[in-house]
Amino acid sequence: MKKLPMIFAMTASLMSVGSMAATCPEYLNLEVRKLHSEETVNLCELTQGKPVLIINTASNCGYTPQFKALEALHENYKDKGLVVIGFPSDDFFQEENDEKDTAKVCYINYGVTFTMLSTSAVRGSDANSVFKYLAEKTGAPKWNFYKYVVSGDGAVVQQFNSKVKPDSEELKQAIESVL
Repeated sequence: MKKLPMIFAMTASLMSVGSMAATCPEYLNLEVRKLHSEETVNLCELTQGKPVLIINTASNCGYTPQFKALEALHENYKDKGLVVIGFPSDDFFQEENDEKDTAKVCYINYGVTFTMLSTSAVRGSDANSVFKYLAEKTGAPKWNFYKYVVSGDGAVVQQFNSKVKPDSEELKQAIESVL
């Protein structure tokens, strides 16, 4: 009889893990290493049904100064639930070869505090699962600093090209529409 409460507790625990997995969109169901770190982040836990702004970034691009305005967006909307995630990529041949140099650009040069992940592919057959999903929904990025506003359930995805500035009314309205 004493085993029954233990079995019930284990079953309840497994059910809660199962329900978390069920609420996490498949494209976010992964563990990713943070930029220039051994620490990883579980994208399901990070986003937990929250709206997300996803950006493919590069350190040596004419749009790299957008990091400053992206950080301002992060600061303005994080308390309202927005999660900002940067994906450095060398798909357009403008990313540093060494992650420590990418980290310097992000963290020291632009003061980025939002989540930056390790360098990965964002287009083509090698694209990470997040960008494969985004490409299916709206199209793959055609250059660095494409911005994707994704609703908390992942159903609504709005894409903005590199020329759309992070502080533009167009992007702010899209963010506010999913908050």
